[in-house]
Amino acid sequence: MTALRTMQSPGFLFLYALAYAGGVIAYTPFLMLVLPARVSELAGPESIRWLGYIVFAGAAAASLSGIFSGWLSDRLGSRRGCVAAGLASTIILQLAMVRCETIFALLWMVVAWQIAINLMLVPLIAWAGDRVPDEQKGLLGGLLAIAPPLGALSGMALPPDEAGGLADKLIMIAAMTAALVIPLLVFGGRGAALSFPDAAESRSGVHMRLASGRLRMWLARLLMQLSGAALAAYLYFWLREVDPHLGDGGKSILFAAGLAISVVAALGLGRRIDCVGQGFRVLAILALLASAALVAMALSAAAGSAKLAYVLFAAANATFLALHAGQTLRVLPDAAKRGRGIGIFNLTNTAPSLIMPWIAISVVPASGFAGLFLIFAALALCAALLLAAMPPFE
Repeated sequence: MTALRTMQSPGFLFLYALAYAGGVIAYTPFLMLVLPARVSELAGPESIRWLGYIVFAGAAAASLSGIFSGWLSDRLGSRRGCVAAGLASTIILQLAMVRCETIFALLWMVVAWQIAINLMLVPLIAWAGDRVPDEQKGLLGGLLAIAPPLGALSGMALPPDEAGGLADKLIMIAAMTAALVIPLLVFGGRGAALSFPDAAESRSGVHMRLASGRLRMWLARLLMQLSGAALAAYLYFWLREVDPHLGDGGKSILFAAGLAISVVAALGLGRRIDCVGQGFRVLAILALLASAALVAMALSAAAGSAKLAYVLFAAANATFLALHAGQTLRVLPDAAKRGRGIGIFNLTNTAPSLIMPWIAISVVPASGFAGLFLIFAALALCAALLLAAMPPFE
């Protein structure tokens, strides 16, 4: 049965981009702002240690539940139903955290919440694979770049501590998530029946090239996510070394600048990919730019050039991740296995949180951040080489 090639309307793509942003908003302000504050209240002087336990347990739950959620949506043949169930359970569990009065209860509630949010997110991504043809996957990736900035900005919508407590913050997060996801559930259309690859794609040669492409794409994303996770975790300490006088406002401006550039770049490059192809080559070039920026961050002696190199890295990395999400769907043509495949790809989002701290602990005390950035630059270069040698499978 030939895969459906119907071009999607701008309305569907817009609703989908909003829903994806809603999924990002569901976890970004919670993990960045609300959870650490609640852990501090419950654990007191042991808050750093307990936050580590909770983040580790949540990442492990997300890794396993992502694969299960994708598999479940494949078996049920209903992405919409899984997304709706995941949205409802995510909101219910998040609001229930108000009743967690011990750190143990909070840990297990976060684990359950991670399972629920993956029941929403993984089928949501697979839904795009079912509905959006290859000719629009570049634009799709560009639109997905809007989600991280909205996720970061959503924290500003939370009521301040003096104006609202934990319940008010969680209600606001739930309201923003529901407001962005529900329109797709209601107006996203019935959707095409799950499509299967052409008979030609079942031939052994094409099958092997697709398998090779999936492995290269998976490894490339993991390598790029490692450097991104390191910068997210240690950016504050590195900037304090580079420019001791840079305040929190200046740090936020640098972070926002990288995200803003990535949105424009992803939309422009995404449209170009749809027009002329060569999506994997574009990803390779972005990985190469990220590698060069990391080298510049490691070697720059002046604060100005080091901060400029960081903005370049942040923009290249965020653009890469957004466009990679769209191009990944090209190497998952069999809709009967697409959800499970996306769950496996999502391991590249959780595994860095388990791997990166050990690399940093081993390198930074002896070689400083320069040594750490040079290692991640080498990893980004490997990602570029993997993608530059992608086998043809069309």
